[in-house]
Parts: sequence; C-alpha cells; structure tokens
Amino acid sequence: MHIELRFFASVREQLGVGQERAEVPAAVATVGELRRWLVSRGGAWAEALAEGRALRMAVDHEVADAGSALAEGCEVAFFPPVTGG
Repeated sequence: MHIELRFFASVREQLGVGQERAEVPAAVATVGELRRWLVSRGGAWAEALAEGRALRMAVDHEVADAGSALAEGCEVAFFPPVTGG
C-alpha cells in the first residue's frame, strides 16, 4: 500500500524531512502499526516516533489514534501536541 507521510514541527526537525511517499508492508493496517514500522527504521526515526513520546496523528486531515485504519493513498501526519498561551 502506498501512503503519503507528513511530519511537522519538532518531528520534521528531528527527521530532517517534511514529507515522504512510502510503500508500507501489507501487515501495516493501522496508524499504530505504521508508527512501529517507521520506528523500526532506527536512528532518528526511532527517537522522533518512539512509543512513549507524546505525538498527535492524523489520517486525511482527521485526528487519528493508534487504531485508526489506513487506506491506499491516504495521508498520515505526525506532529507534537500543540499548546497555547
């Protein structure tokens, strides 16, 4: 399955990339599985997307959680929580 990945703010800075088109394995069907697959790349990927790190995720511009399903051609975004003040 092909998906579009978007990374924002500190996640983008850590990874050194703002977007990527990726072909994910068939076993990757949810946002949580996608995050684990990206972490398995190691290095900056493992740090920026680590399970314990507070991150927001969205699928096709809708807030998502780890159980949200992926679909061919979808856009998945990772970004830190936003605070106001």
